[in-house]
Amino acid sequence: MAFYSEEEKSEDYLFKIVLIGDSAVGKSNLLARFARDEFYPNSKSTIGVEFQTQKMDINGKEIKAQIWDTAGQERFRAVTSAYYRGAVGALLVYDISRRQTFDNIARWLNELQTHSDMNVVTILVGNKSDLKDAREVSTAEGKDLAEAQGLFFMETSALDSSNVAAAFQTVVTEIYHILSRKVMISQELKKQDPTWMGNGKTVVVLQGGNQEADVEPRKGWCCSS
Repeated sequence: MAFYSEEEKSEDYLFKIVLIGDSAVGKSNLLARFARDEFYPNSKSTIGVEFQTQKMDINGKEIKAQIWDTAGQERFRAVTSAYYRGAVGALLVYDISRRQTFDNIARWLNELQTHSDMNVVTILVGNKSDLKDAREVSTAEGKDLAEAQGLFFMETSALDSSNVAAAFQTVVTEIYHILSRKVMISQELKKQDPTWMGNGKTVVVLQGGNQEADVEPRKGWCCSS
């Protein structure tokens, strides 16, 4: 999977991805490490919402991931909930050295499911894996929760870069593969029956404008302009 700077070329697909989880679990530093290969040891809590973009190449298609960093503090919940809308991927982040952030995952997952337009490709991320001596949540606990909820799982460290790119790549690649499978199914159905129109549409953002692919709607993912 290759990466491109913002200016190098226009994207074939645009996917909106949200970072969610308690305040101070390292969401902003995960984004900074992935998008700019930077880390801020004294970074302050995000106020409101901000986003970064990153371009990737998957199977010869250029994907633009628009990654939104939502504030974890409760007082911003009403503001950030609107930004779940249109998301097709999510990184659900907790701090392995703070048990409470792991215990709150169920609430964040419920909020994601409540406010998003559809089920979202989600990876559970145990961040700050470099804090081995301060660990309060075992890797096995993270894996078990992810398996129970049907999520991907990975432990990361924004400090030393461990698995940061892999976590984002996992989400983006899965979204792309789901999209590709649906387009193929749509094409096969049209070959079998030229009058088939499906029950819904997914809008795929392509270079030079919008192309609509007729696909059977599935509560689980989509692509966002």
